[in-house]
Amino acid sequence: MKSEAVAPNQATVEELPRTSLILKDISRAKQIALPIITAGAVLVLWETLVRIFRVPSVILPPPSEVWETFLRTWPLLMQHSVPTMLETVIGFVLAVVLGVVLAVLITYSPNWRAALYPSLVFFQLIPKVALAPLFIVWLGIGMESRVLFALFIAFFPIVISMATGLAEVDRSLLRLCRSLTANEWQVFVNVRFPFSLPYLFSGMKIGMTMAMIGVIVGEFITAQAGLGYLIVFATSRAETAVIMAAIGVLCALGLALYGLVLLGEIGMKAEEIDALAAAGKIRPHVHAVLDLADWREAFAMLERREVVGKVVLRP
Repeated sequence: MKSEAVAPNQATVEELPRTSLILKDISRAKQIALPIITAGAVLVLWETLVRIFRVPSVILPPPSEVWETFLRTWPLLMQHSVPTMLETVIGFVLAVVLGVVLAVLITYSPNWRAALYPSLVFFQLIPKVALAPLFIVWLGIGMESRVLFALFIAFFPIVISMATGLAEVDRSLLRLCRSLTANEWQVFVNVRFPFSLPYLFSGMKIGMTMAMIGVIVGEFITAQAGLGYLIVFATSRAETAVIMAAIGVLCALGLALYGLVLLGEIGMKAEEIDALAAAGKIRPHVHAVLDLADWREAFAMLERREVVGKVVLRP
């Protein structure tokens, strides 16, 4: 394998042959293009099959009819999106706070772990939909019942992920902190919590989707507004296109909220890279030029963060 590190002021992509491939850019383009192409193919197939077999719209409307319904009912859909999104965000934020607190308790205290962990697992084994009516009975038909039900569904993956991150800290770092006479708070702030952030964001990405599921289930049971209420109302009128349009808006809301969590994770990783660069552990502007046959090594270099700039494959 032939490889060399190229500083930005020495060799650039433009100076390489035209057949050179920028591996990182191609990988990003694939991640964007493949889902779009797949979704487009599914929609075309859906439209074609519905037209060929003349499926009634009340059973399965074609995508074109769903789009027309979406444009026609846009104000109504946006009106009902607001309470759904608000309840999801509130439930998710509360789930993150509760999850982090419980994770810290069961990590630092064996007694709390023995007392709480079996109960947490037990409640997760109960079908969540079966408990939704209890929240309505206890808290009424207002927003509180849906928010707390979303909290109840979403906090468990956050607890487990955060507790795993707090427990998986490198033991040599903990021994170093003890040798420097750091107290538990200093160890938590400077070692355990930063190390557990990737685990926390993994749990948050799952928790966000679970929070939206909890809100929709609550709106299915009892609500005066929200996309779940709109779906139930459209179902009673056999307006399948409206149901599909509302589901599409739900998907868009879920993707947007998931994207916000993902942006937070990317920002955290960027700060980590900057910190490593400031400490002299990586050179974030160094590029690598490899032979085309060494594409596997290029992937490995990116994964190991030996190169944070561009990886160029030359023929």
